[in-house]
Amino acid sequence: QVQLVESGGGLVQAGGSLRLSCAASGSTSSINGMGWYRQDPGKQRELVARITRGGSTTYADSVKGRFTISRDNAKNTVYLQMNSLKYEDTAVYYCNAYSAYMGYWGKGTLVTVSS
Repeated sequence: QVQLVESGGGLVQAGGSLRLSCAASGSTSSINGMGWYRQDPGKQRELVARITRGGSTTYADSVKGRFTISRDNAKNTVYLQMNSLKYEDTAVYYCNAYSAYMGYWGKGTLVTVSS
């Protein structure tokens, strides 16, 4: 089992920045990749960014050039640096980790961008 704990959400004005962190614990050696998803009420959860153990990254088109995902394998922690935030980035952000057979989710952290 893997446990994920997110931190770093909050309220920020449009154009501002936030940095999210997600620390993994438990069977971390089984993790192949980690990432961030977000969800608005009434909408499906969507991928924001993910990164493999080897460092390959994937981003949603809506955040390319503004968000950067990074990972510290030694600390089993993944980060999401969010710059030039927009009102439409407001959502609950969930950390995700996946192994060959399982996916794991954190409880989420709320990001609110005021216009």
